[in-house]
Amino acid sequence: MATWDDVRAMAGTDTGLCVVSMVRADGSPHASVVNAGPFVHPRTGENCIALVARGDSVKVRRVAAGQRVSVTFRRGWQWAGVEGPADLIGPDHPADAVNVAQLLRDVFVACGGTHDDWDEYDRVMAEERRTAILVIPERILGVP
Repeated sequence: MATWDDVRAMAGTDTGLCVVSMVRADGSPHASVVNAGPFVHPRTGENCIALVARGDSVKVRRVAAGQRVSVTFRRGWQWAGVEGPADLIGPDHPADAVNVAQLLRDVFVACGGTHDDWDEYDRVMAEERRTAILVIPERILGVP
């Protein structure tokens, strides 16, 4: 049985590369490889897995519709993941007292990212209506 510590360790081994899975409206699976990382939820203070997605992405639409999310980190035969509901915070999904631009920067860094020009980063994030997806770990599983 995997723990939150296993998820954190696995997430830090390959710049946060993982598979995010959910179900499309027609019932078919939707999975993609993204960068994600352990994060502290800005509204609840609880552990979560955070990633950033384009505002017009399937991921954002499915989470907005109440879809649960699965995030799995893998290295060789070891893996750890979380499953649960997710929250959205972004230009189309505001949260009281949360600075969206700073949140997107913080999530990017938590996912292993670095940037030489944060003003340009902020511009692109705003232009693409990027949104933070915060997955609340109701179930943790894996083979650490």
